[in-house]
Amino acid sequence: MTTDETQPDTGFLRPAPPGPAVEELFADDRAESGYVMNLSHAWAHRPAAQAALTDQLRQAAADAGLSYRQRGILVAAAASALGDPHCSLAWGRRLADEAGDGIAAAVLRGEDGALEPEDRALARWARQLARDPSGTTQAHVDALRAAGLDDAQILSMTVYVALRIAFSTVNDALGARPDVQLVTDAPESVRQAVTYGRSPAAAPSPG
Repeated sequence: MTTDETQPDTGFLRPAPPGPAVEELFADDRAESGYVMNLSHAWAHRPAAQAALTDQLRQAAADAGLSYRQRGILVAAAASALGDPHCSLAWGRRLADEAGDGIAAAVLRGEDGALEPEDRALARWARQLARDPSGTTQAHVDALRAAGLDDAQILSMTVYVALRIAFSTVNDALGARPDVQLVTDAPESVRQAVTYGRSPAAAPSPG
């Protein structure tokens, strides 16, 4: 990924009016990441919408019984299939912490040979939802059942991935560029795998 100084770092929207909800959103970013993410400037126009989406994601992940590793596989696979650099870098790093740099980079590249059959079924399901949800087949669902998920968990996992795709779509459509910190915090193999989407911001995001 190369730095492109012609694009605004925080996207196409004007700055959101200040207020307690905006400050809370930014404070949450600072507490979790140490800086305010570029994409949060778009969500600052409706902080309650991001909070509601985050709550639904947590509930769907809990209902599906997803481990942190499984969430990493699902998000990395869906984000890379969609071409979203934000979540690919963020969750690629998290997946690398859980499963190793090689596995994380492979999932981002769409290479599943090194994955266990259960993880492979999750990655393929996530990519299918991102690319062509109408192209799912009974075989896809049977693979998820073979991975140990019951039908209620499959539904909840599908909701989780669909919500992640929605989040990525908003971020990408509104022009937010990946934070420099997202790039520098990711392992080299993850950075090399993320060759798509908007190029990183020209300067680090402020705290």
